[in-house]
Amino acid sequence: MKFASLGSGSEGNALLISSAPASASILSKATTTVMVDCGFGIKETERRLLRLGVSPTDLSGIVVTHEHQDHIGGVFKFARRYRLPVWLTRGTYAAVSLTPKNCSDVDTRFCRDSEELVIGDLQLTPYTVPHDAREPVQYVASDGALRLGVLTDAGKSTSHLISALSGCHALVLECNHDSQMLRDSAYPPSLKRRIGGDYGHLSNDSAADILAALDQSLLKKVIAAHLSVRNNTPELALAALYRGRKSSDTELIVACQEDGFDWVEI
Repeated sequence: MKFASLGSGSEGNALLISSAPASASILSKATTTVMVDCGFGIKETERRLLRLGVSPTDLSGIVVTHEHQDHIGGVFKFARRYRLPVWLTRGTYAAVSLTPKNCSDVDTRFCRDSEELVIGDLQLTPYTVPHDAREPVQYVASDGALRLGVLTDAGKSTSHLISALSGCHALVLECNHDSQMLRDSAYPPSLKRRIGGDYGHLSNDSAADILAALDQSLLKKVIAAHLSVRNNTPELALAALYRGRKSSDTELIVACQEDGFDWVEI
């Protein structure tokens, strides 16, 4: 398996997961590549895919975490253009279908907590997270041998997400904000409460606590994701994750808004 990010942050998110090894020069027709969320417009998504050596026609589908625009803003337009199926929870569908044109002419399919989706060579298992959306989920992806965990847009740790993410070989983990920077920021109090609340976003310290609570026996790579450009720095996020990791053999990487991160092989 390999995975890469088109961009990670409040201005847009999209993650690619592929069953092909990173050493492959091109994506063969037998490869399964799934996009998790699409918070960019069609042309911007195409540009960012090209940077990673991927054509839209290489994709097998899009799985959605929740209905916030930085995650779903480009999903239906892109899926409609390239005839891609879209998986999402019924709660997310209820939220986005309030605008009828969103889902029209799109092959929409439903998923739910803990029920595995099989998409080509990949299996994706959604799991529920605490976030201020209708029915938000995150995903664990597997090719049958290796497991990649994804956790962004969650306000706090739960026993359910710890169970879902334990034993992964790689992890994309939200490190949204430094708590002190958020408190000192110019954001209005209501926004500070939302971001820092139980249904908001993970602080660096919360991410470190989640990492420390996981079974890391197979964990080789951790990507700090969804960093706030105003209330965090890559250095602070990495420092927190260093505290949470249990082995120096586990590589730590930081995703950014503009470039995401290049292909990482598990």
